[in-house]
Amino acid sequence: MKNYWQDKDIEVTLGNLLRWGVMLSSIIVLIGGIIYLAHYGGTRPDYKTFHGLLEPYHSLATIFSGVKKLKGEAIIQLGVVILIATPVARIIFSIFGFIREKDILYIFIALIVLGIIVTSMSLGLKG
Repeated sequence: MKNYWQDKDIEVTLGNLLRWGVMLSSIIVLIGGIIYLAHYGGTRPDYKTFHGLLEPYHSLATIFSGVKKLKGEAIIQLGVVILIATPVARIIFSIFGFIREKDILYIFIALIVLGIIVTSMSLGLKG
């Protein structure tokens, strides 16, 4: 058994991370969609006036609170959050892979990309 990671091992792990993240988020969104349609599928929409979500799910706390109550909208939103978190997790894992390989340039580039993503997400949060 080898004690080190080769480029191929890192590539396979990153590919699996993306694949499983997308599949997991898709399954969660599908479950949330089924629950949402089970609750609201029979209602007729009123196209004369726009009605937003009654319960906004703009933070992780409200999303998890809604998931505990089996709210379809919250479960769908959780799936979207996991879908967004998947490439962020890939970047974080890549940074550890680059650290292990001692590739300073790629560590620096990955940290810049991660900083841009975190900054964008932080500035885009609703209070």
